[in-house]
Amino acid sequence: MSLKSLDPRITRLNILTDADGMPPKSPMDQFETYQSFHQLKEGKPYESVGIVHAPNEEMALLFAKEQYSRRGMFCSGIWIVSTDKVKISPFTDGTTNVYNAMNLAVPQGGTGEAYEVFHLKKRGKAHFHAGTVLARSHEHALMVAKAQFESEILVLNVLVAKKTDINAIAKEDVDIWNTLIDKKYRDATAWKAADKIKAFKEENSLKLN
Repeated sequence: MSLKSLDPRITRLNILTDADGMPPKSPMDQFETYQSFHQLKEGKPYESVGIVHAPNEEMALLFAKEQYSRRGMFCSGIWIVSTDKVKISPFTDGTTNVYNAMNLAVPQGGTGEAYEVFHLKKRGKAHFHAGTVLARSHEHALMVAKAQFESEILVLNVLVAKKTDINAIAKEDVDIWNTLIDKKYRDATAWKAADKIKAFKEENSLKLN
């Protein structure tokens, strides 16, 4: 059995989960993979930024925040979802709309739950949030998305995730991205060490004399 990942750099290697001759590792020794999405600023769509490995979704959210929104990177929100809970469509060759390439039936009645839909419009770019559909399953969500989005510009690949499977930074916690305006601790003059250095020199000067 090969490692499961949406990252083609991993899947193309066909790495086995249990290498020959190696004892299987306990489940707690293997972190789960989580897909991470961030929002550059309020009102902008969420975009895929990469993956994190974590023991649970709370830690995954923390790791994603540290990995993809620090050191001055613009960010106003983060979503994470376990890779196992993401449905991915096939990739097209770059000239065909993936919705036209998939043999999807016309969605039947019933609303179901909210699913978030992410589109890839160009190879090498990131998936971005295209909208929300109501569906009964991941497969049904793709059908509804086809009916809703197939007339749009070229889409090469689609990710679908149930809204309740997505863990997000709460609105009341967005202040985690606030930075200190006054960072005097970075300046040598803010450490007020001159008096101590002077006293140290005077003390040692007396000892030498």
